[in-house]
Amino acid sequence: MSYSKKPLVGIIMGSSSDSRIMNGAAKILDQFKIKHEDQIVSAHRTPTRLSEYAEHAEKMGFKIIIAGAGGAAHLPGMIASHTIIPVIGVPILVYNDKQVKKNEKSKFSAFGGLDSLLSISEMPTGSPVVAVGVNKSENAAIYAMKILANEYSELKTKLKQHKFTQHKSVLKESEELKKLGLSNFVKKKSSK
Repeated sequence: MSYSKKPLVGIIMGSSSDSRIMNGAAKILDQFKIKHEDQIVSAHRTPTRLSEYAEHAEKMGFKIIIAGAGGAAHLPGMIASHTIIPVIGVPILVYNDKQVKKNEKSKFSAFGGLDSLLSISEMPTGSPVVAVGVNKSENAAIYAMKILANEYSELKTKLKQHKFTQHKSVLKESEELKKLGLSNFVKKKSSK
């Protein structure tokens, strides 16, 4: 069975406003052709749906669940308490878009996402959740792929190539920086 034939990763989020952050995970998984299933599951507003989703994920054979949530961020921990599937939590910086007037920029959570990060990372012993950085759903997807690569050697090869491509990219930028000088390099980068 290939990792591109049926969903092996579940991506869940607490509300539709989290979708713009969680989309990063979907893009990475799509790039590597890893099937995923995406849903909104609120730990607070739909608690029975949360337990139903855990059963669904196990029945579907998901290998990993990526769960994004902001504020109190109970979703990753609550889903982990209902399943033995590994959960990767994505703390989301809460934006108060609904209260913003037209001429104002988005308002952010008073805690800058630290509330979500601590909520996810400080799970009690016996119910672990891996946490990535605030709004770093892409890292959650890459971590999920590293777990899957233990089972799928083709994916392991793709991940090694991805790391090599990143390495070459940094070396290329370093050479460009050396050639242009820092001031000109910054000007060139900021004009893009």
